[in-house]
Amino acid sequence: MLPYGRQSISEDDIAAVTAVLRGDWLTTGPAVTAFEQAVSELAGGHRAVSCTSGTAALHIAYAALGVGPGDEVITTPMTFVATASCAAMLGARVVFADVDYDTGLINPAAVDAALTERTRVVAAVDYAGQSADYDALQPLADRVGARTLADAAHSVGGSAGGRPVGDLADVTTMSFFPTKNLTTGEGGAVVCKDPVVGQRAHEFHFIGLVRDPSRFELTDEGPWHQEVHEYGVNYRLTDLGAALGLSQLARLAEFKRRRTEITARYNKAFADVDGLRTPVQRDGVDPMWHLYPIRVLGGRRREVFERMRAAGIGVQVNYIPVYWHPVFARQGYKRGLCPNAEQYYAEELSLPLFPALTDGDVDRVIETLVELVS
Repeated sequence: MLPYGRQSISEDDIAAVTAVLRGDWLTTGPAVTAFEQAVSELAGGHRAVSCTSGTAALHIAYAALGVGPGDEVITTPMTFVATASCAAMLGARVVFADVDYDTGLINPAAVDAALTERTRVVAAVDYAGQSADYDALQPLADRVGARTLADAAHSVGGSAGGRPVGDLADVTTMSFFPTKNLTTGEGGAVVCKDPVVGQRAHEFHFIGLVRDPSRFELTDEGPWHQEVHEYGVNYRLTDLGAALGLSQLARLAEFKRRRTEITARYNKAFADVDGLRTPVQRDGVDPMWHLYPIRVLGGRRREVFERMRAAGIGVQVNYIPVYWHPVFARQGYKRGLCPNAEQYYAEELSLPLFPALTDGDVDRVIETLVELVS
């Protein structure tokens, strides 16, 4: 079965992890510090906090932004459930705003209509690898005193308007799962423009520990002292994962080049095929294509999915609208809430896309899909 995504591991990656195993630090060591600095440089120089997954990154980000009961978080239904569930777990009410039918990205006009004085965060998702319209979203959030969050699980390494992912929203979350644009095994990161939010993110992911003597409330203890002012969790990335991530970052530009090349070949092959619709790219965006979301028209998506899988091609669907999940449906969210997102979901099919995909593999995908829809 040809997978729709997979990791790319080199001998340099293996050597980097092996070097950590031979060293003194398996976690909370120098590789983590170096990786966070490298992510910061990639993301515009802002504070980066590494963590154990993209889901952990979202939990950290919402906690660092002070999300809690009584707050509202506006987000898109066209995403993995964690974008919404991590806010809900902190007690916030999730408000879903519809997407642009062409791109699958959250629609600023829908966000505008959903804003209230209780809005704490506007959380966009860089679906498939291209950035949402943060130039439009930021003023909306600012108007009600909210913060913007970019769920950049798909877009690490991309840019918009000449600015890198990580510099486009107040807070950016990243995922380094094996199928993503670079991997630490499991892992993620939170990038924060506001240093205060960045410090809160760090402490939340580090069990809430405060180690700055100037902030201690217990001032008569010894040099070993540390204390907890707010609850936190252990979401720390290991030095093993960080070393792998550092090695992967050295090849990020090559990963991007190959993903762009494959996307261009798919676009050309499917441009004039009846029954298919190719992805639409926003003006001013330089995507890091993580998914290739072809649209299968005429109600044939499931048929084509099953026949592609039967032909040994591992297509996927990204994603069921979040509020269709029973955990949200039981709270009263109804189908029909975001019609563009639901129509996009009904048509979307993710084709194989990863750097090691050969030209022959791409030809096989193209030929099989064209034959099935003809």
